[in-house]
Amino acid sequence: MAESMPPDRNARAGKKRGSKSGKVADFRYKRAPQSELPRKTGRDGRGRGNPSPATPAAPARGKPEQDLAAIGTMRAPHQGEAYAALDLGTNNCRLLIARPSGRDFTVIDAFSRVVKLGEGLATSGKLSDKAMDRTLGALTICADKLQRRSVRLARSVATEACRRASNGPDFIERVRRETGIALDIISAEEEARLAVLGCHILLEAGDGPAVIFDIGGGSTELVLVEAGSGAEASHVPRILDWQSVPWGVVSLTDTVGRSEEGEAARIARYAKMRQLVGDSFAPFAGRVSEAAAHPDIRLLGTSGTVTTLASLYLELPSYDRRAVDGLIVPAGEMREISARLSVMTPYERSTLPCIGQDRADLVVAGCAILEAILDLWPARRLGVADRGIREGILRSLIAAERRSDASLRALHQQRSHKVGR
Repeated sequence: MAESMPPDRNARAGKKRGSKSGKVADFRYKRAPQSELPRKTGRDGRGRGNPSPATPAAPARGKPEQDLAAIGTMRAPHQGEAYAALDLGTNNCRLLIARPSGRDFTVIDAFSRVVKLGEGLATSGKLSDKAMDRTLGALTICADKLQRRSVRLARSVATEACRRASNGPDFIERVRRETGIALDIISAEEEARLAVLGCHILLEAGDGPAVIFDIGGGSTELVLVEAGSGAEASHVPRILDWQSVPWGVVSLTDTVGRSEEGEAARIARYAKMRQLVGDSFAPFAGRVSEAAAHPDIRLLGTSGTVTTLASLYLELPSYDRRAVDGLIVPAGEMREISARLSVMTPYERSTLPCIGQDRADLVVAGCAILEAILDLWPARRLGVADRGIREGILRSLIAAERRSDASLRALHQQRSHKVGR
């Protein structure tokens, strides 16, 4: 097993795609023309009301792009300043805007939309025109929010779809040109690190080892963390081992196929999904088998799959983040829900609360991935997190500035002492 957490290889991640990793930018966000301004959005990203008048652009501060290594030259975070994290995944586009609050932060705006950027990528190797257009529509709304909130510092990342697509770098450049958002294609290592940083605080207390996982649209990350982490620990747990596999809800669905005619066909399709994922997990499963034998192992998942299944477990009429985030669910119950969904028709799944049309064709792949995880890490309970990469980014940004501020204060004190002498 690895002796330390996956490094934040900012200088190397994404190089073969022509994109540096680790950018932290103070962007000059572009606005859409007045006639194309999106409607105001609520916290769930759904439109309401009419377009509001354009507001003056906030003055640009500093250079358009600044590397994390240069963050020490920036001012320390102040209570009223906004920070932002944007996560463009294979299936979703998500944005959080927050202000520092004590040792944590308070969210002041959010946006989430299913864009299916990676639809068809598994078979074509490219991002489709329709998928890119859908995604640009969502990113235009994000850019508008970032400017309206006068965001001082932001980081925007893209994950598996842009890592794998042959036209990923071209799309990144198009996004920068049309919206002003500079997306950073991060490595799978950094994706795992940010997910742990964003949700580790929800780990169930215990003495045994734990696995944190993130089921995405194009990949799934599994991370083994040290014992003793969780709600009663303030530090980020040390990562002992990790693996990323190219199976997410979109890539697995596209690879196995979407035909679900007849119950027997649905059962066979689900079994094939589980086998594909299980085979990919085999190296990780072998390395963590000794840890998995501990009587007090713990499991925490962050993804649309686990939050959706948790909503079904609670029988919620509509999704409620407050009820789901931090929930502990019996693993057996999650398996039973997964098994039931796997034999339903797409229409039957679409009528269930908290699934709907957007997730009806993808949730089965998520269930197959979850069951494969439970096969290799048979925890009795599963923690559910409605937080992850975005929260990890925000904590990284704010913490880096606080460290730099402390360093600057120390340097100032040293200089003052020398002058006094």
